[in-house]
Amino acid sequence: MVSILIPTYNYSIVNLVNQIYKQAIDSLITFEIIVIDDCSTNKLFVQENNQVNDLDFCTLIENKKNLGRTATRSLLAKKAKYERLLFLDADVLPKYNDFINRFRFSEMNTLQVVYGGVDYYKERPNENILRWKYGKKREAKPVTERLKEPYFIISQNLLIDKELFLNLNSENNNVYGLDILFSSNLKKKGIKVEQIDNPVYHLGLESNEIFINKSLEAVKTTFILEEKGVIDNDFRPLQKSYLKLNKARVTLLFNFFISKFKNKMERNFKSNNPNLFWFDLYRLNYYIELKLKKKGA
Repeated sequence: MVSILIPTYNYSIVNLVNQIYKQAIDSLITFEIIVIDDCSTNKLFVQENNQVNDLDFCTLIENKKNLGRTATRSLLAKKAKYERLLFLDADVLPKYNDFINRFRFSEMNTLQVVYGGVDYYKERPNENILRWKYGKKREAKPVTERLKEPYFIISQNLLIDKELFLNLNSENNNVYGLDILFSSNLKKKGIKVEQIDNPVYHLGLESNEIFINKSLEAVKTTFILEEKGVIDNDFRPLQKSYLKLNKARVTLLFNFFISKFKNKMERNFKSNNPNLFWFDLYRLNYYIELKLKKKGA
């Protein structure tokens, strides 16, 4: 028995729901699908997504105000009738035709968290190159690679116990980058994350500019969570890089150097061949700026 939960905002989930629904029916599992539209402003999507209500065991709920992705996921979990929750983002599609069966629900009753992974189409898009390239190089990892960092999970394809999720999903602020807190909470509790080969394709590629801004917002979220003491100061590679620079007492020199090339970097990120190493340095520079601003306050 599983509750399949999908938050959406200004995105059509009809194709995703139809594919998941067919697979769930064919697998003979007991299931429900709940979609929450987080107060979308695009009424065409709202109207189209209401088709979900025409399917058996499927429900679409419309939020009266925008709560944000994390709070909406909490609401989905609370409305779920079953104790096993499968979270999917709206902008994904299963890679395999036996996506539902690959979770092997009958065998996984003793596992609290199962992460299926994420993938990106091999074909290079004509635009939004930075998001596609970052996803291909940094997120789309085979199980053998994911096992080296089992707590690197993205909640767009996550099977988890309902009680555990509600206990760990402790931050409901409408900010970007809160998966890091959820992953940290799992690690602190010593909860085993089972990694399996069952990815979803991430389709919703943000524009270069939007992805840059979201990435910086995620860095700021990491900084704030660290300041609150709810994540360790060395949980992310970004934080570890800062600690190395700080130990060597070259953070100011690093930032001075990056400042000379920042405009060139930003132009590169919006080009057809974005440099991910530069993107790492760019985000690290922003993290250090937040640190220095805090010290100067």
